[in-house]
Amino acid sequence: MSAPATTPSQTVGPFFALPQGMLWDDGPELVPADREGAVVLRGVLRDGNGDPVPDGVIEIWQADEQGRFDHPDDPRPESSGWQGFGRCGTDPEGRFWFRTVKPGPLPTPGGQTEAPHIDVTVLARGMLNRVVTRVYFPDEAANDTDPVLSAVPAQRRDTLIGVAEADGLRFDIRLQGDGETVFFAV
Repeated sequence: MSAPATTPSQTVGPFFALPQGMLWDDGPELVPADREGAVVLRGVLRDGNGDPVPDGVIEIWQADEQGRFDHPDDPRPESSGWQGFGRCGTDPEGRFWFRTVKPGPLPTPGGQTEAPHIDVTVLARGMLNRVVTRVYFPDEAANDTDPVLSAVPAQRRDTLIGVAEADGLRFDIRLQGDGETVFFAV
């Protein structure tokens, strides 16, 4: 008996602009505006032509200020109680934002330390799978020894480092083309 033929992939959507279950009102607000240490992470999602993607979804997941996760895979005994997850749809100009805190450095299973960073997932029309990247904080000494950032070719690392702004950090995401953001296979 021969194996059945594989069904070809198809693009699904666009459906991200529809909030039915994907987005919620306070999805981008991981912390309240008056929380000490609150920072705003904002950016623009762009396609391969450099045009804004008006119907994308950006998710972030990060540690708390001490570099801890409230997750069973975090081996440290103390629980932070920190959700560390947010979701935001892009607006007609491709803009997104989150209000969060700067995470602390993270231990790796191999005994190294990762620099403070925020994990980012991008979902958008025309994409069959999500893409995953990170945003690192500028002027962070730990960036020089971060094992993940160090594995990225030097000429592309700037696509992973946010730009400081008065109230936080700007991180634009380019899906393809010149200046494409580095994405990781996870």
